[in-house]
Amino acid sequence: MTSLAVRGITKRFGDLTAVDDVAFEVRGGEICGFIGPNGAGKTTTMRICATLELPDRGDVLVDGRSVLEEPRLARRRIGFMPDSYGAYANTTVLEYLDFFARAYHIRGPQKKQTIERVVAFTTLDSMLEKEIASLSKGMKQRLCLAKTLLHDPAVLILDEPAAGLDPRARVELRELVRALADMGKAILLSSHILSELAEMCSSVVVIERGKLRGVGTVGEVMKSVTPRTRFFLRALAGAEAAERALLERPHVLDVRRERDGVAFEFEGGPEEQAELLAALVTAGLRPTELSPRETDLEDVFLSLTEGKLQ
Repeated sequence: MTSLAVRGITKRFGDLTAVDDVAFEVRGGEICGFIGPNGAGKTTTMRICATLELPDRGDVLVDGRSVLEEPRLARRRIGFMPDSYGAYANTTVLEYLDFFARAYHIRGPQKKQTIERVVAFTTLDSMLEKEIASLSKGMKQRLCLAKTLLHDPAVLILDEPAAGLDPRARVELRELVRALADMGKAILLSSHILSELAEMCSSVVVIERGKLRGVGTVGEVMKSVTPRTRFFLRALAGAEAAERALLERPHVLDVRRERDGVAFEFEGGPEEQAELLAALVTAGLRPTELSPRETDLEDVFLSLTEGKLQ
């Protein structure tokens, strides 16, 4: 079942079209990666989904509820975690969660049980009496996620939740997000850490300058990219000599040094690949490795976007 359906939304700010006819769906139990360069329209799209902005055209359905016609009902099914959020520095973790539980009209024994549930899930048990100002960045992100889960939303909209976290905190957050998907929640997640999105997400939405550039499962979007094989070359003659030689060869694109070798894209087929290897040997590079690399989400992103700002 589709929990989040974005139906051709457009949003303008004066002469700027921040979001231009964007449409996609996220089903329950699915983690959808929302990727694009800075200023692409990701946050505006997420704010419209969270009922914090009104689209000029189009609509968003949350569990079948329109954000335009039934915003209150839609809002009850949404958990929105922005890239920056208000926190009262001298408030304890328990006071913070208690305040938001009451804001969600959770009262009495249910409030106590609800707070205990989200605290256990985010492992904040030992932090309840600590002031927010004393928490690490990772713990603050856990607290924001706990607050977002208080009303048990069906749809989670997470805007750059891993920004600024150290590697261990990112791994822990990734495990929490996966657990939420296993509970059947639909998750729309934006991030610039594409390697992590590739590990977590079953689908992706690529946006640039307000327009969709790609949408579908990770496999479908990868197949939509112009088919090029990426190779890694290591040679006894060294990376600098290998780079110079590759730049002079036909069918070779996007040559970049990596570690003690060179990565590059190649447009030719098996015949051209054989000719390239023969030419490298003839040039005296003495190749020790020429291996294909699988296309990853970063390659897809670079192929589908141009890096231009609006």
